[in-house]
Amino acid sequence: MKKAIVLIALAIFCSGYTIAQTTEEEVVELINYVEKQPEFPGGTDSMFAFIQRNIRYPEEAKRSGIEGRVFVTFVVEKDGQVSDAKILRDIGGGCGEEAIRVVNIMPKWKPGSLRIGGEPARMQFNLPVMFKLKKEDKK
Repeated sequence: MKKAIVLIALAIFCSGYTIAQTTEEEVVELINYVEKQPEFPGGTDSMFAFIQRNIRYPEEAKRSGIEGRVFVTFVVEKDGQVSDAKILRDIGGGCGEEAIRVVNIMPKWKPGSLRIGGEPARMQFNLPVMFKLKKEDKK
């Protein structure tokens, strides 16, 4: 009986020790409340105008008649730079890669903050990019 108690105590002690070994780099902090969202220079309308001016419909997607929304996620850094762009949902035909290309050439954003007048903070941003063929490109 004493052996069982000692083993249980040892297991509890070791599990607590393992948790204590977690470094700050391994801890991921989720922030659910943001006071000021990051903003593209000129606002949302300017962002969609920028995308429309710079997007090139991939030839493979045109040939295949692919249309739809690609969802991209990226980080707006404290200095407004866009980084770490990734495809969340792709429609194929090279559309995801094209959406990433356009996100990566965006100008600096106005960074967000966790409270009004607070320090800029790194924030994740999700963006839908619409691909729709013109009538003359449809088969």
